[in-house]
Amino acid sequence: MRLKSLVAAIATVASLAPIAAHAQANENPWMVRVRAVDLLWNNGQTGIAQTQNLKAKNEWIPEFDVTYFFTKNIATELVLTYPQQVTINNASTQAGKISALPPSLLLQYHFTDLGAFKPYVGAGINYTIFGNRQNFPAYSNAVQVEPSSVGFVGQIGADYMFDKNWGANIDLKYATMATNVQYVAGGANAGKLTLNPWMPAVGVTYKF
Repeated sequence: MRLKSLVAAIATVASLAPIAAHAQANENPWMVRVRAVDLLWNNGQTGIAQTQNLKAKNEWIPEFDVTYFFTKNIATELVLTYPQQVTINNASTQAGKISALPPSLLLQYHFTDLGAFKPYVGAGINYTIFGNRQNFPAYSNAVQVEPSSVGFVGQIGADYMFDKNWGANIDLKYATMATNVQYVAGGANAGKLTLNPWMPAVGVTYKF
């Protein structure tokens, strides 16, 4: 089950915490960030998604993440938000709205020898849960999307620390995310909408 895969990955990373050394003996290993993220969907299409020109509409969303440093260079980041409304358009006309809850778990490497400027790279998994899956009034709610999507997520970014606690953050993530479009009656596959978003973001960093 896809949810079990995400839970297993989180459990594996968490199991490393007791044996990991902190970056420094007197330094707290926790960091949090709040970001504003611009969701830029790639919108690849097949089947009905292509013939009807179904596209997710780009939008800004809030994001909150928690980072734990195993060492001064190695960390894990859990990226969270609340369920977001995603508008699906048929060309320029709204076809419906679904919700998406897309947590990601990444393993990161932080470069720490550049003073206040602290770039990082990361890679991991994204698990997106889709809600309101049949909410397509333009098609009399006769089609729906799949319940979830599991994919790869890559990341590059940097913090600039103003002092030992506060900093500014820039971040760019790319996730592989797709869902099949199905007919509600019978469940036959009608096509595929490949979302694969780019997610540039800016935010505030707090290091405990």
